[in-house]
Amino acid sequence: MKRLVAFVLVVVIGFGVMAFFTPGLLQGTKLGLDLKGGIEILYQAHPLTKGGTVTPESLNKTAMSLEDRANRTGVAEPEVTTEGKDRIRLRIAVDTGKTPQERDQAIQKVRDLMKKPADLQFRSATGCADGSFCKPELLGNDFVEGAAKVEFNDLNQPLVAIKVKDKQKFAEISTRLVGKQLAIFLDDKLLSAPVVQQPLTTGTATITGQESRQEAQDLADIINLGALPLKLTEKYTQSVGATLGQQSLHQTLFAGILASALILLFMLYFYRIPGFVATICLIVFVWLLLGVFYLMHATLTLPGIAAFVLGIGIAVDSNIITAERIRDELRSGKTISSSLRAGAKNSFRTIIDAHITTIIAGAVLYFMGHGMVKSFAIVLIASIVVNIATNVFLPRFLLQLLVQSGKFKKPTQYGVKESEISAL
Repeated sequence: MKRLVAFVLVVVIGFGVMAFFTPGLLQGTKLGLDLKGGIEILYQAHPLTKGGTVTPESLNKTAMSLEDRANRTGVAEPEVTTEGKDRIRLRIAVDTGKTPQERDQAIQKVRDLMKKPADLQFRSATGCADGSFCKPELLGNDFVEGAAKVEFNDLNQPLVAIKVKDKQKFAEISTRLVGKQLAIFLDDKLLSAPVVQQPLTTGTATITGQESRQEAQDLADIINLGALPLKLTEKYTQSVGATLGQQSLHQTLFAGILASALILLFMLYFYRIPGFVATICLIVFVWLLLGVFYLMHATLTLPGIAAFVLGIGIAVDSNIITAERIRDELRSGKTISSSLRAGAKNSFRTIIDAHITTIIAGAVLYFMGHGMVKSFAIVLIASIVVNIATNVFLPRFLLQLLVQSGKFKKPTQYGVKESEISAL
């Protein structure tokens, strides 16, 4: 009886927690451009310096800068693509639930932020009363374009080699700051704060302190990005409607809820007690996955919804495999308790193997994909991880409580007829 009471308490408390936090999770979930609409801006790139040129490399890196800047503002899943020799197209989700005036202000804020060149600054603490790095010493256009690169010292440790345009200016700054920090900022974000070791009179320097080659490469890319001699002018700006409008979104959600309800009824009809437990675990799975999205500040897009639905299907399969293994053991004549242990053990490897292969596929999509493909991969991987917790381990725990309560001893309560057992 105590086991049954424990089962009821676990379920009631769990559903109470879900009911309490669900409104906040739903409200805090961000929707992508394809679900709520936004704006599209077409930029034309121009060199900042006289006689400069727009190269494919500088155009691509400027596009990367736009995407990174949009991500830092909390904008949902920005889409940035280069076109032709000197154009960049930017598509950004903007909340359509605001008033027209607030929407226009949000759009203008995005436009003002996006068209600025990457603001790279090397700052010192000279004259800063609070000890912060407040004095700009070098700007992005003080560096030679593309000159920052990764090198290695005698101990095979990575470092970043840089080169400036004005040797005398660099010599004066480095001489004045010997033994002091020269902090590196990109768009007011502190990236590194190396110490000036000696006067630098050749116009070149090395930045040490990076723990890996990738970290050094990232810093070199950022310095090269800040040195890009490009400015952006808008060719046009227009509103973009959601690919899936509000009515279609509601219809899609209704269809998903209806399909989920039919799946749960199927589980209850064919698997009885394991189906009932699976129903509880599937609801927990959906709620926890929404919670993971919320904590990750992830953006829900159409590919994300597709991965979400796929995750539900995988979760259902996990429960069906376990329930079928338990039924097989019951048909062989084992007791309920023995069938539960053997069925859980025999199904575990099959489920985990399938999940691992799916995670590998999702990881490949994430590292090799871009934009919406990455969105799909992130949701898929997250759903697999949550599924292992909620539809592999949790069903076993809940079923053990019910079996050990002694109230559910009949094979028919697990979807197995008496005639099937006697036949074997």
